[in-house]
Parts: sequence; C-alpha cells; structure tokens
Amino acid sequence: MKRPDAIEAADPKGLIRESYVIDGIQPSECRTIFLDWALSVPADQDTEVLVKRLLGHHGQIEPAHPMTDVLKAALSEAPKPKRRGGFRARRES
Repeated sequence: MKRPDAIEAADPKGLIRESYVIDGIQPSECRTIFLDWALSVPADQDTEVLVKRLLGHHGQIEPAHPMTDVLKAALSEAPKPKRRGGFRARRES
C-alpha cells in the first residue's frame, strides 16, 4: 500500500509508520521513537501540523495503538512558549 505524499513528507524516515507495525510495542518505546522523529523535523516545519497529519492518518487506522496515544499527548501537552527575560527582567525593582 502506497502512503499518501503528505504522510511521506510528515514522516520521511518512516519512524512513525514503522512503530505501528512493531508487534507488542510498549508506550515507552513509542515515546522514544517519537522523540527521534521530533528531533529530525526541520526547524522550518510546524511540528504540530505534522503530528496532526500523522494522527489523522495512523490514528484512524490504529486508534488503540500506543503510538496514537503518544501523538495525542504531543498535541495536548505542548505548552505555549512564554517570553522570558527582556527589559522587565533586567530592570531593578
């Protein structure tokens, strides 16, 4: 079965795809694979969009798979970046 081009672009190494075919994979192993995938995403790409794309494809096929849970957690647990430092942080009180 050929994967759609958008899925290939979101997972060029096939790490996420391969995690779905590993029999008996554990959640901790899925988190490790996800981290490896996330570290390989180019800085100019929106990770959230890619995760949504992967979840939309793989999550529908395997909703009870541990990697589906990891992908869902990646979307729900990502804190919004906060500005730290700047003028107010350096200013004496």
